[in-house]
Amino acid sequence: MLFTLYICLLWLSTSGLWTIQAKDPDTDMSMRNPHRHLAPNNVDFAFTLYKHLVASAPGKNVFISPVSISTALAMLSLGARGYTREQLLQGLGFNLTEMSEAEIHQGFRHLHHLLRESNTTLEMTMGNAMFLDRSLELLESFLADTKHYYELEALNADFQDWAGASRQINEYIKNKTQGKIVDLFSEQDSSAMLILINYIFFKGSWAHSFNLESTREDNFYVNETTTVKVSMMFQSSTIKYLNDSVLPCQLVQLDYTGNETVFFVLPVKGKMDTVIAMLSRDTIQRWSKSLTNSLVDLYIPKFSISGGYDLGGIMGDMGIADLLNNRTHFSGITQEALPKVSKVVHKATLQLDERGLESAARTQVHQNSAPEPLTIRFDRPFVVMIFDDFTWSSLFLGKVVNPT
Repeated sequence: MLFTLYICLLWLSTSGLWTIQAKDPDTDMSMRNPHRHLAPNNVDFAFTLYKHLVASAPGKNVFISPVSISTALAMLSLGARGYTREQLLQGLGFNLTEMSEAEIHQGFRHLHHLLRESNTTLEMTMGNAMFLDRSLELLESFLADTKHYYELEALNADFQDWAGASRQINEYIKNKTQGKIVDLFSEQDSSAMLILINYIFFKGSWAHSFNLESTREDNFYVNETTTVKVSMMFQSSTIKYLNDSVLPCQLVQLDYTGNETVFFVLPVKGKMDTVIAMLSRDTIQRWSKSLTNSLVDLYIPKFSISGGYDLGGIMGDMGIADLLNNRTHFSGITQEALPKVSKVVHKATLQLDERGLESAARTQVHQNSAPEPLTIRFDRPFVVMIFDDFTWSSLFLGKVVNPT
């Protein structure tokens, strides 16, 4: 079972702003594959952001939900004005001369619906919530637009009593994520007057499960001097496999029930940075065409990985500097003044185990006449990438340096 929880938080402190009302485009988006309308922009942004985060944390785990970050920032743009709005959308990879703001927001609305509704075999909860101080009031236009396109839920909280407000927010997130995220905020004082939360709860199953009885304690080599013990899962079956002739890595692709698929990429020792630097839409497309069904003895650790980031500095490096400096204008959110966005925080958690819909009896016994299976052991740092195959959305990107 793959189990993933994601929380993206945008903190805003005090200011005044101007709104755009995005109107639905007149064109029929079905003429342009609406289920993949935003995919090129979102995936390009995903890899750009991922590479920034990896570069800023050498030797450490990285894990994000790019499509959720894109959704939150696109929604925030509805409350921005002038150059700030353009910065947000252009920073997400959109060319406003080729795609109108209305098309962008309508595209996110359609994407959100597809990710939430299309996979009846998965358990998925997605949503947006904004908590604002009782002294603030959202502009009707912003509330209408964000509710229409992003299904935003607006709630009041008493931020003068941060202990009470934090408990209220924690309880809300706990309920929305079925108790999987608790105590998201501490009861320490906060100067926030408005908090935007974008969340996704995902629970899926492997199409072909790992053998529960075959999981064993094994070594994972973090680097030349550090070795840790992990629970190593095992599966012996026909798997999509590639020993890449272009990049120094091997990879496998495993499917979940529904539309989700995952790439596990194992770089040659010392070549992690080389592989990550070349990750792109073109690389994923080439891999998808080059993978072949092969008999594989596959070893992958059973692990949980979390990542938490203040994206403000990273957004600045990517051309969205207005999120942090004093020139930021978000006068389209509340009737009162809010000077700037003070923090952009993202948190994601992934838990990986053996379970799937098919029995572990899928594990094969190799006959003498059968070809010898390939063996691939993810017992050193690797890359994990989870995509929605129908929409081509980059749900999660991770670099696993230490799975313990």
